[in-house]
Amino acid sequence: MSNNGASSFAISNLWLDKLAIGLSAVCAIHCLMLPVALAVMPSLALLPLGDESFHKLLIYLVLPGSVLALTLGCRRHGKRVMLFWGGAGLSIMILTAILGHDLMGELLEKAATVIGATFVAVAHVINYRSCRSACCKH
Repeated sequence: MSNNGASSFAISNLWLDKLAIGLSAVCAIHCLMLPVALAVMPSLALLPLGDESFHKLLIYLVLPGSVLALTLGCRRHGKRVMLFWGGAGLSIMILTAILGHDLMGELLEKAATVIGATFVAVAHVINYRSCRSACCKH
């Protein structure tokens, strides 16, 4: 592989990490701010932002991007600690989406989602920094 191909690979992997960090942040902000937004603007209740389909949509967006970015990053820099953080975070988010509000209650569901999203974001920050560091070494 030419050096140019390696740098475009690294750029696309870094882009995936940034996207996953952003989606994790959207997920956490959604969980924390939706009740406040609904109290301030009750007309938001008409939008499907609070139902389970929105949570599942976020999982469907976060899961493949995170798995791809973290796997590609691990192959590049060899640090596996971010796989622990990412795996734990994605597992928490998936279990929360499956068990949902009915089994966990609103407070536990929000706490678990925010914790899972934070773990995923931490994994991508580690991956992003490690990939950038690996690019600079070449």
